[in-house]
Amino acid sequence: MKHKLIDVASVIRSKNSGPYELTFDVIFKDVEMYEKVKRRAIFNEKMFAELYLIPESEVMGVVHFDPAKAIKITIVRPIPSGALGETDVYGAQQHSPLMKLEFEL
Repeated sequence: MKHKLIDVASVIRSKNSGPYELTFDVIFKDVEMYEKVKRRAIFNEKMFAELYLIPESEVMGVVHFDPAKAIKITIVRPIPSGALGETDVYGAQQHSPLMKLEFEL
């Protein structure tokens, strides 16, 4: 069955994790869906690299935080925060590809 992340997550956001990294948080609405996604390893370095068109080596980590039903993904920031040509100093607008994510369970 296909699921849209936007339908099963209560929070999908991005933010700076220092000037050289971006962090993405996905907090699920219920434990059951979170556990299914975690068990099937839907969020992994390969998937995230493909979604964001970056090398897999730039995905620094995918962490599951069970008490919050959350997944945190950290990547190397393509352009450092505040650098010439950078358009999102706070990194708060980088989660839009996640908003369109669909996955099968």
